[in-house]
Amino acid sequence: MTLRARPLPTPPPAPRWRPPYNALTRASPGVSHVHPMAHASVTERHSPAAAGLTDLPEVSVVMPCLNEAETLGTCIDRAREGLERLGRPGEIIVADNGSTDGSIEVALAHGARVVHVAPRGYGAAYRGGLGAARGRVIVMGDSDDTYDFGRLDDLVRRIEDGADLVLGSRLRGTIEPGAMPWLHRYVGNPLLSATLNLFYRTRISDTHSGLRAFRKDAYDRLGLRTTGMEFASEMLIAAARARWVIAEVPIAYRPRAGESKLRTFRDGWRHLRLLLLYSPTYLFTVPGATMLVAGLALLALLVGGPVRIAGRLFDFHFMFVGSLLAALGTQVLLLGVFAKSGEDVPRWFTLERGLVGGTVITLAGLAINLGILVHWIWSGFGPLFAIRLAIVALTLMVVGGQVLFSSFYLDLLRAARTDVPLPPATDATDPAPRPR
Repeated sequence: MTLRARPLPTPPPAPRWRPPYNALTRASPGVSHVHPMAHASVTERHSPAAAGLTDLPEVSVVMPCLNEAETLGTCIDRAREGLERLGRPGEIIVADNGSTDGSIEVALAHGARVVHVAPRGYGAAYRGGLGAARGRVIVMGDSDDTYDFGRLDDLVRRIEDGADLVLGSRLRGTIEPGAMPWLHRYVGNPLLSATLNLFYRTRISDTHSGLRAFRKDAYDRLGLRTTGMEFASEMLIAAARARWVIAEVPIAYRPRAGESKLRTFRDGWRHLRLLLLYSPTYLFTVPGATMLVAGLALLALLVGGPVRIAGRLFDFHFMFVGSLLAALGTQVLLLGVFAKSGEDVPRWFTLERGLVGGTVITLAGLAINLGILVHWIWSGFGPLFAIRLAIVALTLMVVGGQVLFSSFYLDLLRAARTDVPLPPATDATDPAPRPR
C-alpha cells in the first residue's frame, strides 16, 4: 500500500513547555506544577517500513501494547487498511509498556513507530503514545484484535463532521460470542455507563469502549493524569466537563486472543472510584443533604412526644437516630462544599454569613439547654426527664459548631486558591509622594 508522502519541512523551534489546562481540576496554565508524565522515560524506535506512514501524518493510530505479539501485527495491518480507505496520510504508534514476547519486533516489522513507555499501566502507556502522536486526529484502540481498525474511517469522518470525541459503541454494534463476559456486558458496563451519564449528563451507551477518535489539540488541553484502566473514564469525565461534542458509531467487537489484562472487580472499582472523586455533588452533597433532611424530620416528628405509625410506636430512641443523621449529614454536606471550594461554591456562601448562621443555630441549642436548666432549678432540683428537648439542643449545638468552624476553613481554602492581583510597580525614577 502506498500512502501520500511529502518531503518533511524544516521543523520550527520547539515551543517552551507549559503545563496544560486540566479540565478535571480546573488548573490554569499559570499554575506552577509539573505534569505527572513530564519526566517519564519515553523513548522511540522506527522501522524503514514505516517511512510511508510517518511523513506529515494527518491521522495517528495509537495502540498500547504489553505482550501482544500474537495479535499486534494484524491490528497494525488493519490500521493501514483503514488509513488507506480514509485516504489520509497517517502513522501507527505502538506504545510498548515493557513487552518481552517479541511484540516490539513485530511492530517494527509491520511498519509501526514504537514508543517505549517506562511507567507501567494502561493509562500510562496511552499517555506516552498519545503524547508522541503528530496527527491532527488520533484514533486509539487496544492491540488485542478485539477492535476492527480497518473501519477507523467511520470514526475519523465523524470528527471531520464536527464531533470532538467519537466512541465505537459495542453495545449498539455487534458483539461476537465469547467477546465480552456476561458480567461485563449486562452488569458492569451498563452500571458504570449509567453512573457516568447521571453524574456528568452524557448520553453514552458504551463508556468503556476502547476504540475512540478525537482531535489532538483538544486532547492536549485535557491534561489527563491517571495511569491505570480508569484512564478511559477520566477522558470521558474531562471531555464532558469541557463540553465536548461526543458521538458514537456502531462497531464490531471480537473475542481477544491471549490472556486479558482486565481485572473485573479491581478495575471496575477504580472506574467507579474515579467517577465519585470527580463528582463531589453525588459523593458528598446529595448524601449529606439527604441525611440532614431525614434527621431533622425525625427530630421534628418526635419532639412533641411518641408517634404511632402503621401500628408501630416511635419514641425518643428514634430521635437519637435523627440526631446522628443530622450531625453526620451536616458534616458530609460541608465536605461537599470544601470539595467545590473553587468556582462552584455559591457566592452567597461567605465567611460572615456562615458565622452568622452557625452562631444562630448554636445559640438556639444553647437557649433550649438553658431553658431545661432553669426549669430544673425552678422545680427545686427534682427529677429531670427532658430527653426530647435535650436531644434537639445537642443536635443544634453540634450542627452550629460544625457550620462555624467549617466557615473559617472554607475561607482558608478560598484564600489559598485565589490569585490576588498585585498593585502596579512604581518605577524608581518616579518622585516619592510628599508626606502630609
